[in-house]
Amino acid sequence: MNGHLTILYRGPLASCDYDCPYCPFAKRRDGTAELRADRAALERFTDWVAAQEHPVSVLFTPWGEGLVRSWYRRAMVRLSHLPHVSRVAIQTNMSTRTGWLADADLDTLALWVTYHPGQVSAERFLARCGELLELGVRFSVGVVGLPEHLEAARRLRAALPRQVYLWVNAAEGHVYTDAEAAAWTAIDPLFGYSRRPHASAGLACRTGDSVISVDGDGEVRRCHFVPTRLGNIYDGSFRAALRPRPCPAATCDCHIGYVHLEPLGLYDVFRRGVLERIPHDWPFTHPPHAPSGALRR
Repeated sequence: MNGHLTILYRGPLASCDYDCPYCPFAKRRDGTAELRADRAALERFTDWVAAQEHPVSVLFTPWGEGLVRSWYRRAMVRLSHLPHVSRVAIQTNMSTRTGWLADADLDTLALWVTYHPGQVSAERFLARCGELLELGVRFSVGVVGLPEHLEAARRLRAALPRQVYLWVNAAEGHVYTDAEAAAWTAIDPLFGYSRRPHASAGLACRTGDSVISVDGDGEVRRCHFVPTRLGNIYDGSFRAALRPRPCPAATCDCHIGYVHLEPLGLYDVFRRGVLERIPHDWPFTHPPHAPSGALRR
């Protein structure tokens, strides 16, 4: 395989230093054995990426918070310096200190940072964003679009430099009136893509071809939301399964899934910023048209 492969990696880590009531991820504290297993799995995966001879990009999407663990920070730094790694990014609450980023190649490393009102003060979060800006780190910031978060999101947008893209994820199970959606769109011009699930069955999608999901055992699936196994990275069996294929799911309602749906055209919107969720021409002079509802066929 000579083409570019994007990998969404999610190991067994499930512990987090935050306890957001709306979070769909697992809520538990990993014990010593679980943390050791996660570390071993991540180091094995990093070694595999290092050994590849084709371009690779990696987005870490842990159930818990990865950057409070030293092995995720080391993996990010190591991968950022590999010449065939185009991008390495991670979804994080950025509660950890930022000093480790000075060792990374910041042309390759990027961060997808989520602000959780109620878990961290706005002042502390903004100070951390300021540190990232001073270091020259490429990052986006986002918030879950719950009604009780709206004023905090507005204040955050006003306080952040315009160069920092602030995205909004529709809250799972929440139905937005047009007025509510307009309020969130004023913060994130692309909120329309998140507002409702996209009807995805039968639509062309890059997952399973140039994008794959990998778990801690190296098991490959097309994405986090389709359980069908395609093989394993460590025995190479997944390669024979890679090919363009339509989405088998009825709907897709998560950004890390629907961004790869080809009819949405989001690769044109984000380009090199797909994994860290930064539009290529942000701040927009002419915002792309975001749908007011779900993608329809």
